[in-house]
Amino acid sequence: MVTKQEQQLLDALNEYQSLGISEQIDYKKFYLYSIITHSTAIEGSTVTEIENQLLFDEGIAAKGRSMQEQLMNLDLKAAYEHSMQLAEQHKDFSVEMLKTLSALVMKNTGSAYNTVQGSFDASKGDLRLVSVTAGIGGRSYMDYRKVPEKLQEFCLQLNEMRRQLVNSNDLIAKYLLTFDAHYQLVTIHPWVDGNGRMSRLVMNHLQYEFGLEPVKINKADKAEYIQSLVDSREQESTELFRRFMLEQHTRNIRKEIEEFKESQSADPIKPLSDPIKRFADPITERLYQALLKDNDLNYAAYGALLGVSEATVKRRLGELKAAGYITRVGSNKSGHWEVLK
Repeated sequence: MVTKQEQQLLDALNEYQSLGISEQIDYKKFYLYSIITHSTAIEGSTVTEIENQLLFDEGIAAKGRSMQEQLMNLDLKAAYEHSMQLAEQHKDFSVEMLKTLSALVMKNTGSAYNTVQGSFDASKGDLRLVSVTAGIGGRSYMDYRKVPEKLQEFCLQLNEMRRQLVNSNDLIAKYLLTFDAHYQLVTIHPWVDGNGRMSRLVMNHLQYEFGLEPVKINKADKAEYIQSLVDSREQESTELFRRFMLEQHTRNIRKEIEEFKESQSADPIKPLSDPIKRFADPITERLYQALLKDNDLNYAAYGALLGVSEATVKRRLGELKAAGYITRVGSNKSGHWEVLK
């Protein structure tokens, strides 16, 4: 029996696919960058999506942001890239695989710990050897001595479910598995730090493997997201967390649909002159209007503005130049575009 939340997501996904929105999004770049930005924001990062795009593509550090924040984002990007390679190969989950991904997530921000139980290093993906709680005065997570066994069970169960669903057309069952994997991993809490980022990464890893539209947890919904985890843990049921995730994903998909329709019906970049659209292709039209407004941005900045890849920007600029609409004045590094028509 399909629930109300599940049907709403299916309806949104059907419209999303029928509009061909997914075909216009470079998941491995801009959508991925957005996922990374929101995931680190939940952990306290203030780096924006535009700043991350410039950091990742151009190596330009964000002004006013701490080195710790930027390293957190760079590390998570490296972890996601490795995760997607594993997902494409349909690699089974294992404790060592999760430790490798955790080492990437915590490479530059993790610390070494010396405890009575022994030493471990978060930057190397080592499992915790200490007890941890859910915030000040919160409930304690699983005893660290149980973590290796529970993590092994998690991997075995997850691999069994993956094999059953990988060729299935049941989108809801696939999504629910990814949500449950997120919940179970954060409940086990294998590491002393980075558990939230790792749980969201594993969820997105499975979604990428299944060919699903990836789920992004907006930083604005951080409190509701954390509360859903707390409530589910207290009730020892995934239902509340599942419901939050279904509603979160539906909201995000609906928002993208609205933005797409708006971009098709009206130019979101207000032109400084000549409001008549010259091009049948909406991306070329929006890029042309962006050039009228600001003609000295780099490829990455135009891509971020339009929500397309850098390669798409380069191609469209080449087409505009070949058609005689624009010309390049000065060098590629320090010059600017001049609109001729």
